[in-house]
Amino acid sequence: MFYIGIDIGSTATKVSVLNEDNIIKNIALPTGWNSKETAKSVEEILKKEGFFEEAMIVATGYGRVSVPYAHKTVTEISCHARGVYHLTKKDFTVIDIGGQDTKVIELKNGQVASFLMNDKCAAGTGRFLELMANILGLTLEEMTDLARKGESAQISSMCTVFAESEVISLIGNGEKRENICSGVIDSVINRVYSMVQKTSSSGDFFLTGGLCENDYIVERLSKKLGKNVKTDKLARFAGSIGAALFAKNK
Repeated sequence: MFYIGIDIGSTATKVSVLNEDNIIKNIALPTGWNSKETAKSVEEILKKEGFFEEAMIVATGYGRVSVPYAHKTVTEISCHARGVYHLTKKDFTVIDIGGQDTKVIELKNGQVASFLMNDKCAAGTGRFLELMANILGLTLEEMTDLARKGESAQISSMCTVFAESEVISLIGNGEKRENICSGVIDSVINRVYSMVQKTSSSGDFFLTGGLCENDYIVERLSKKLGKNVKTDKLARFAGSIGAALFAKNK
């Protein structure tokens, strides 16, 4: 029997496959514009790999309702919490900077104690960074590389549309591109910091989501929070790992 977690996010889809003892496969692919089509692609991959026929499947994430073959759906809050605890065996305050939203989840004894979610606006999310990078004619990696060399230009707006206008004005005024990049990164870090300040967290932090692989984001977040933010090579799969664990328990 295989236990499969499928985390369909707004930007990327992650799949984790467990057997009775271990994580045996992690798969990542772009979600694209249609999460139902993405779910079909995942089904084809799982069938090709020989995991599909004898499997318990749990779906999570933005597009979890688009997986008709899932036996159950679970919120991404619960799945990220369980996935992180499985990877670390420790209680953390989990920070998930996703494509559509940012989540701050406090764990106690491996369970969700409280959480905050920024889902009203794209500001402070991975999507915001992608939009700003596109305006600057850069990839996300190029933007963070330039940000290391810059002095942060102030971007004060909490709204993506107005922040975009600020960036365009900075470009028009001849501000150095590396300073704008640094300002964009800091605006996201400041939004996350503001969310953390609203929690009762006094423990350690753990970063999940696609940005967990970006050393500069981890570095800036650690400096702002005043603590080393931990992460893991499998942190981007925390949601799908958690979903697979729910499948196993089911």
